[in-house]
This record gives sequence, C-alpha cells and structure tokens, in this order.
Amino acid sequence: MGRMTMIALKIEDIKSFTLKLFVGEVFDSFLLKEASITTFNTFFIDGSICRGFYSREELEENPVGERSTWSMVKNFCFSLIKGKKLPGSFKIILQMPKEGVTKFLETRQISLSPEQVKGLLINIRYENERLMCVTGTSVSIFTLDKTLDEEWDQAFQGFLKNNQIPFQKE
Repeated sequence: MGRMTMIALKIEDIKSFTLKLFVGEVFDSFLLKEASITTFNTFFIDGSICRGFYSREELEENPVGERSTWSMVKNFCFSLIKGKKLPGSFKIILQMPKEGVTKFLETRQISLSPEQVKGLLINIRYENERLMCVTGTSVSIFTLDKTLDEEWDQAFQGFLKNNQIPFQKE
C-alpha cells in the first residue's frame, strides 16, 4: 500500500500555462498517466503503451517504455480543445519518468530507493475557469518521513517559477 500527499497550486495565467502545456516543450519529458478532456464528449486517454500495436522490428529500433511521454500525445490532446469554445474541463496526470526520479532522489539526498517511489505526480485540472496543479507522491512502503513530499512540492514550485508560470498556493 502506498500513500499520497499533495499541495494545490492555482495557476494565475491560464492561457500562458495551456500554451506551454499543449504547444511548448515545458512538460514534454513527463509521462502521461491519464487524461480526460471534456468538450462535446468526454475523451479518456490511458497513458499506458499498448505494446501489441508495434511490430517487433519497431520495438527494436525505437524501444518504448510502459507509458507515453507527454510529447507523444500532447498534439492529440490539443486537437481536442483548440477552437472557438473553451473546453468544459480537462484533467491530465503527469508522472516523472524513472530516470528523473532516480536523479531527483540523488540530488535531493532522499533516503528512498527508486523502486520504493511509485510516482512523482502532477495532477493538472481545469474546470469552472480555474486551473489547478496538485502535486502528489506515491511510495510502496510505509514511512512517516515527509522529506520526499516536501522536496517534490518545492521542486515543482521551482519548476513553475523557472518556466515563468505564475501560481499561488491554495
């Protein structure tokens, strides 16, 4: 059993953020856990790679992981929301790739192993003309140590600042 913790950040400039999310490259290296986009229908996307779609040769030439990167699916997601009308809502859950988790644990000197960290997550939710980013961590062991949570919260706020994305804590 893992646990989840989080902080909520309200994005102050929705248009700028969505451009960076859907058109820019700011979030490209994250993995897509799942997405749902509501316009005239609700579209659900599971970020899990369907390996059977690829031939053995394609997999040998270009190995794929368990999940799509955001860069692989963002154009498709953007095609669902672009137009004259704003989407009713969207929810996108992004996850740091394993290499990023390993580097994060090392640079932040966190005593967990990469295998114990099931996810460093960003839950992006747009509804009622509000855009929120909620951080989350998921670990496979029980621990009372909040270091991972605190460091991920700080790192994501730093990530937003470095990418000129204004926010305020909720």
